Amino acid sequence: MDNSLPPADELVLVDRELAQLDTRRSQLLARRAWLIQVLYPPVAAAAPLRPRPPVADSTPRSAQNVLLTLGGTLLTIAAVAFTLVSWGSMGIGARATVLAVVTGAALTAPVALLRKGLVSTAEAVAALGLVLMVLDAYALHRVALPEADGLGYTAVASAVLAAAWTAYGSALSRLRIPLPVAVAAAQLPLPLGVLAAGGGSTAFAWAALLTATADAAVVLWTRPVAVRITAGTAATALGGWALLTGGWLSLVSPWSGAPLLLAGAAVTLYGAWRVPAFAAAASAVAGLAVLTAVGGLLRSALPADWAVPGYVLCALALTSVWRLGGGTAAGDDVPGPGGDASEATGGDASHGAGSDPAVPAGAGARPPRGIRLGLAGAGAGVAALGLVWALPPVAVGLLGPVARTSAVWSGEHAARALTSFPATAVLVLAVAVAALAALPRLWARCGALALSWALLTALPVSFELPYAATLALQLFTTAAALWIAVRPGPLTRGLRAVTAPAGRPGAPGADMPDPHAAPREAGSTTPEAPATASAPATAGPATPPVPGPGAPWAAWAPSRPRAQAPAVEPGTALGRTAYVGGLASAVSAVALALDVRGATFAALGVVLALLAAVAVLGTDARRVVSACGAVLAATGLVFAVAAAGGFADHWTALALLLVPAATAGLGSRAPRPVALAVEITGGAVGVLALGIAASRPAFLALALALSGVIAAATAVRPERRRFASWTAAVLFLLATWVRLAVWDVTTPEAYTLPVTVPALAVGFLRRRRDPEASSWTAYGPGLAVTLLPSLLAAWTDPEWARPLALGVAALVVTLLGARFRLQALLVLGGAVLALDGLHELAPYVVQAVGALPRWLPPALAGLLLLAVGATYEQRLRDARRLRERLARMR
Repeated sequence: MDNSLPPADELVLVDRELAQLDTRRSQLLARRAWLIQVLYPPVAAAAPLRPRPPVADSTPRSAQNVLLTLGGTLLTIAAVAFTLVSWGSMGIGARATVLAVVTGAALTAPVALLRKGLVSTAEAVAALGLVLMVLDAYALHRVALPEADGLGYTAVASAVLAAAWTAYGSALSRLRIPLPVAVAAAQLPLPLGVLAAGGGSTAFAWAALLTATADAAVVLWTRPVAVRITAGTAATALGGWALLTGGWLSLVSPWSGAPLLLAGAAVTLYGAWRVPAFAAAASAVAGLAVLTAVGGLLRSALPADWAVPGYVLCALALTSVWRLGGGTAAGDDVPGPGGDASEATGGDASHGAGSDPAVPAGAGARPPRGIRLGLAGAGAGVAALGLVWALPPVAVGLLGPVARTSAVWSGEHAARALTSFPATAVLVLAVAVAALAALPRLWARCGALALSWALLTALPVSFELPYAATLALQLFTTAAALWIAVRPGPLTRGLRAVTAPAGRPGAPGADMPDPHAAPREAGSTTPEAPATASAPATAGPATPPVPGPGAPWAAWAPSRPRAQAPAVEPGTALGRTAYVGGLASAVSAVALALDVRGATFAALGVVLALLAAVAVLGTDARRVVSACGAVLAATGLVFAVAAAGGFADHWTALALLLVPAATAGLGSRAPRPVALAVEITGGAVGVLALGIAASRPAFLALALALSGVIAAATAVRPERRRFASWTAAVLFLLATWVRLAVWDVTTPEAYTLPVTVPALAVGFLRRRRDPEASSWTAYGPGLAVTLLPSLLAAWTDPEWARPLALGVAALVVTLLGARFRLQALLVLGGAVLALDGLHELAPYVVQAVGALPRWLPPALAGLLLLAVGATYEQRLRDARRLRERLARMR
C-alpha cells in the first residue's frame, strides 16, 4: 500500500478521526433519547383504585321534601274528612275547641320551626294551617250562618282569608306559601260579590278588570317573585276576560263596552310603560282594545257600509303613534353605555320588585319604542284586515273577464258580481294609498303603488260602471302601470337605495338613518358613539388595545370585511311592482274586450303598442317579457283579422306564419336577450300554425315549406346559423314527405333519398375537414336511412327491379368501402348485399334442395364440418385477420 504520509502522521490522523466519530455518536444518542421521550412520554403509575360510594337515588333535601309533602297531604285529607264526616257527632263546644286547637297549633308551629331552621317543615305545617282555615270558614257557614247566600259568603270569606294570609305571610316572611295563596284568594271577592248581587256580564267584567288592576299593582310594587308570578298570571286571565267581554259588548252594545275597553287599555298601557320587557305585547293589546272601543262607537253612529272604513281610519290614526319617536333622544329606548334599554324606556326592568316608580324626565316627551311598536303594530294589523275586506272587488275586476260565460264577439256581457258589496271598499283602498304614500320608505311606496292599481281595478265593480267605461279604465290602468314600469323616477323622490345586510347584525347598511329623524341632542349617547363621564373631551385616533393575557383575541385582532348584499334601487323595485300590475290589467282588458269585435281590435292594438314601447324603452327582464307579450298580442290581432274575414283554418294557419316571419326580421336588429325571446315566441306561434294546418295536408306541406324558408332566412345570421340551418332542413324534408303523401307516393326511396343525399354530402364535407372522423358518424346515418327501408321493401316486393337496383347499389357501396377502407360502407353494403342476394337465391335453393335425394344434404353438411374441422386453425387465423382489418378501418 503506497501512502503519501508517514506511518506516525497517519496514525495521529486516524486517532483524530475516531475521536470525532465517538463525539458525534454521543451527540446522536442524546438526541435519540430526547426524541423518544418527546414521542413516547413516560406513563405515570396508576393510582390504586378506590371503591366509589354508591350513588344515592335522591338527595336528603329532596327526600325530606317528599316526606313533608306526603305528610301534609295526609293531614289535609284527614282534616277534610273530619270536618265533612265526623262533625255532626260532636257538640258545639267540642267543635269550637277542636277547630281552635288544631288551627292555632298549625299556625303557631311554624314560628318555632323557623327558629330551629326547619324551613321545609314549617312550610308544610303552614300549608296545613291554611287549609284548616278554609275548613274553618266552611264549618262556620254550615253551623253558624246556614241561611247566608253561598256566593256572598264565599266572597266575604275569601276577602277575610286573603287579608289574614297576607298578614300571616308578612309576619313570617321566610315562608313562601302564604303570600301567593293570599293573592290567589284575593281574586274571588269582587267577581263573586258581583254575581251574588245579581250583576250581569258587564258588571262581572268590571269586577274582573278591577281585580286585574289590583294584581297589576301587586306585580309592580311587590318584591317576592312567587307573588309577582301569581299576580301576573291572575291579571292576565282576568284582564283578558274583561277585554273579551268588552269586545263582545262593542258589537251588541257599543256604549257599554267602550268604557270597559278604554279602562282596560289604560291599565294595560300603564303596565307596558312600567315593564319594558312586555311593552310591545301589552301595548298591542291596549291598541286593539282602543280600536275596538272607538270603532264600535263609530259603527253605531255610521251606516253599515261605513263600519269598516271607520275601523281603518282609527287604525291608521293609531299607527301614526310611531311617528312620535322619529329621533333618538333621552326618552327613546336606545340603551346608553353601561345601561340597558330599560333605562331609556321610562322605567327600570326591575319595576314591581320594590324599585323607585319615578320615570326619567325625558321619558314623558315621547313614548318608548316598545309602546310605539305595539300600538303601531295593532293599528297596522287592523288596517291590514280592512284591506283584506276590500280585496273582493279587486279580484272580481281582475278575474271576472277571464271567467267567460258568453261566446266571443257575442255582444253579451257577463252578469255583474258582488252587486251588494259596499262601495266604500274603494275608500278603504284610497285611504291606505294616502297613508302609505306619506311614508318615505321603499316598501311603503311599493305598497301604495300596488294599492293604487288595486283601487283602479276595483272601481268598475264598486261603482258598476258600463262596459265601455270599464274597458277604457282597464286600458288606462295598463298604460299607467306600464309607463311607471319604464319611468318610475317621479315616484322615487325622497327615497334612497336600500342595502340588505348579508352578514350578522352590524353589517354595513343594516342600520340606516331615518331621513325624517329629529337631530340628536348634544351629548346624547348612542350605541354608535358611546360616551362616558371619564371620556376625554377631545378624542384622538382610536388605538387598538395591546394584546395580552387578559385581552381577548376579538378585542385586538383585525376584523374581516363583512359581506354586503347589493343595494335595491327604488326605481327597480317600483318598476317591477308596476309592471306586474300592468301585465295583469292587460290580460284582463283583452279578456274583457272579447265581448265586442271592435273592442277586441282596439284592446289588442293598445296592448301591442304599450308592450312594444316597454320592450324598446324598458330594461332587464321587463324588456324581454314585454317583447314576448307584444308577439302574443300581434298573434291575437292576426287571429282577430282572420276571424273577422271569415278565413278557413288552413288560411288562418298561413296568416299566422306572418308572426314568425316578423320575429325573424326583428331578431336581427334587437339586442341578444330580446332577440332570442322574440324568436322563441315566434317559433311557438309557428308550431301553432302548423297544428292548425294539419287538417289539410296540402296546406300543411305549404306551411312547412314556408316555415323552412323563414328558418333558412334566419340561418343567414352567423349566431343562428347552426340551429336555423338544421331546422330549415328538417322543415323542407317534412314538407317534401307531406307533399309525397298527398300525391299518394308509396315508394320508400322517394322519402329516403332526399335525406340520404344531403346526409352523405354533409358526411363527405366533415371527412374532408376531419380525416380522423369515423365513417359511422359521417356516412352511417345517411346510408342506413335508404338501404334499410329499401331492403325491407325488397323482401316483400315480388318484382325483380327493386332487388336488382338495391343489389347494385349495395355492391357499389361495398366496393367503395373496400377501396377507401371505410368500415361503415363495407359493413352496411356487404350486409345489405348478402341479405338481398339471399332473398333472390332462396327460391332456387329451395327448389334445388327439393330435387336432391334426402341423404344428400346431411352428407354435404358432414363434408362441410369435416373441411372446417380440418382447417380450423387456419379459419381462426383468417377470422382474426379479418377482424383486425375491419378494426383498422375508419
